[in-house]
Formats: sequence, structure tokens, C-alpha cells
Amino acid sequence: MLLWAATGAGLAALLAVAVLGVVRARRAAVQDITDGICFYLHDKTVMDHYQMRGYTAALRKEVEQRTSDSKDGTVRAKVFGVGADGGRRENTEIVSRYMEVAEPISVIGLIMKVLEQKRVIVHVDLPSQSVTRSPALLRSASGGQSAVRLRDIEGFVLIRGRFRATGDDPERAGSTVFLAPYGDPADPSRGPRVRVTCATEGLRNQVPRGTFSARCLGKVQEWNPDEGVLEVQAMAIFR
Repeated sequence: MLLWAATGAGLAALLAVAVLGVVRARRAAVQDITDGICFYLHDKTVMDHYQMRGYTAALRKEVEQRTSDSKDGTVRAKVFGVGADGGRRENTEIVSRYMEVAEPISVIGLIMKVLEQKRVIVHVDLPSQSVTRSPALLRSASGGQSAVRLRDIEGFVLIRGRFRATGDDPERAGSTVFLAPYGDPADPSRGPRVRVTCATEGLRNQVPRGTFSARCLGKVQEWNPDEGVLEVQAMAIFR
């Protein structure tokens, strides 16, 4: 009996450690992205999604946690130039002020955190031509198929790739277009590619010369078989 009890306890401990490791890895993946450079934001899309999906409660909880996280339990924070050092009233005031001035750059991290928690983001790695198996991916599979084409994914995709800006296109005035190839071909201009069209006004940093690694959060639009291009509408791009 003691042997069986010890074995059961050991298996339970291993299972708990494994689950904790998965949770930490998932959190770390999101944290790594939002800790990097926010290269592009489509402000209207970000705020529309934030306001439509009921993120207010999540944002309140997030801000309360940040403003209350101090060694002695008091509030020591400064939000948009407003300082505080006190108890519950100061905490409430900071949260209210923060939510009143919520902007795309202040809520995109929260949006990604919630989307990851709900497991609705499909992670795509173009250089390795791989897609992370997840509930979001399984929901995209129709008829129980094990393989899913990127063009068929209806939810959010987080695409990691090696992007480069293309030349000016008269048909895309006011936009900056980036291309990223599938795999790692010798000639990135040939073969299947992902094309991301961004509103130039949403670029938050200077466009690099040549190729740069980035992750694009967005929605798949359509597949153009003549050009071998998958169109993606970007909400945000991180470097």
C-alpha cells in the first residue's frame, strides 16, 4: 500500500510539474513578444477589438495587480504622469485614469495575453514551415483533417518570418508592403510568400533595409495562386 501510494504521489507530482512547465512556456512566449519592439500597430483595429470583446474587466484586473505589487502592500506607481503612494483610494484612482486614456500601445499586450489564454491564436513559423499544434489549429480543421492549410485558418495567426519591404506600389498608396517567404529559399522573391500590407501611418519605427525577423499578429485574407502569395491583414508586428 505504501509503495502504491508513493508511486501515485510521484506521478501526480510529475504531472503537476509538466502542466506548470507548459503554462510557464506559454506565458513566456507572449511576454517575449510584447517585451520586444512594437514595430507596427493598426490603431483602429486594435481599439475596435479591445472595445468589442469586453477587455475592460481584464484591463482593470491587470492594472490593479501592477499598481498593488509592492513589498509593503502600498501603492507606488506613476501612470501618465500621475503619482500615488497610499491605499485603496489611490489604487482606484490610478485604475480609473489608466482606463480613461487606454490607447492601442497600452492594450495590445493585454489583448495578446487574453487571446493566448483563450487559445485562439495559431502560431506559424515560416522559416521552418511549421505550425504549432493547438486548440486554435484544431478548430480550423474541417472534417477531422489532421493537416490545415494556412489559407483556411479563420482565427488569429501569429506568423514568425523574415520580412522585407517591397517597392512603392501605386495601387497601395499610403501603405507599406512586407513579404516573407515560406522556408528559407535562396531567392526569397520566388516561391510561396506571405504578404502583409500595413498602413504606413501605423509604423512605429523606421523600416529596416533588407531582411528582418518579426512576428505578425493578424488575420488571413486570401490566397493568390497566380502570384503564390498569401495575403494577411496585420493588427500588430513585433520585432
